[in-house]
Amino acid sequence: MAHAPSPWLHRLAVATSAATFVLLFLGGLVTSTGSGLAVPDWPLSFGQLFPPMVGGVLFEHGHRLAAAVVGCLTLGLALWIAVAEPRPGVRALGLLALFAVVLQGVLGGVTVLYKLPLAVSVAHACLAQLFFCLTVSLALVTGRRWQAAAVPTAAPSGLPLLAGATTGLVFGQLVLGALMRHMGAGLAIPDFPLAFGRLVPPLVTEPVRVHFAHRVGALVVAGAVLSTAAVAVGRHRGEPALVRPALLALALLAGQVTLGALVIWTARAVIPTTAHLVIGAALLATCLVLALRASRLVPARGAAAHRTAAAAQVAA
Repeated sequence: MAHAPSPWLHRLAVATSAATFVLLFLGGLVTSTGSGLAVPDWPLSFGQLFPPMVGGVLFEHGHRLAAAVVGCLTLGLALWIAVAEPRPGVRALGLLALFAVVLQGVLGGVTVLYKLPLAVSVAHACLAQLFFCLTVSLALVTGRRWQAAAVPTAAPSGLPLLAGATTGLVFGQLVLGALMRHMGAGLAIPDFPLAFGRLVPPLVTEPVRVHFAHRVGALVVAGAVLSTAAVAVGRHRGEPALVRPALLALALLAGQVTLGALVIWTARAVIPTTAHLVIGAALLATCLVLALRASRLVPARGAAAHRTAAAAQVAA
């Protein structure tokens, strides 16, 4: 018997991905409000399961509760995939997501118990982005459209490689952002678009160097996203599965640059600072989806054969 995609498994994967995105926002609020040590113990909070939700405790313990929900969703998703999913790659992806969420919880505890060590805090932030990518990938590959057919294209365009490289660059930029945030270097350069009134500031301190590297990284990412979108729209305009994420990436890029400026102009106000983090995550996920979909590009004749084979499998 051929494998019939489960719509409920796909919905659970989508729900897990959406819950993870909300968790990223809540984690950003913890950092933006300086609430990382509002609860000084772990895994309990002031020795309780539900401490008084006041001040920074509201953000920190609320983040822990949301993390518990995401952990339960991931556990259920991984178990369902292990039992019902015949594709070895998808099963491995589900188990990797489960491992990642457990490790993320442990890293979160270590950041509290050891008073926010920089290396662990940055690792916690980066793993959060990787885990989000895993949940987005699971939501994509469990969908009926992913399993039904390849994406036909008239000729190779290099989009899979370009989109994959762009995804890597966006992740690298998020790593720099996490380092800058947890170093407290968000305002190491206090003006924008110039830096101390210059194109290149005096790189005399580590916070200034990290902050400026993040700005240079933003230019590199912008160029990569623009190039990827140009190829996706220009060479694959008849393929909505590729054009839609490319256009969304452009919109997210514009929003991200605007938010980056607002972070400086508002002296790291909570809302733009947190939104800057989650829009970065959304841009990463969008580029990843584009790269994964582009990886399924096949010549038009090959796509027809793929559809015939897929139909035969479903009929069987």
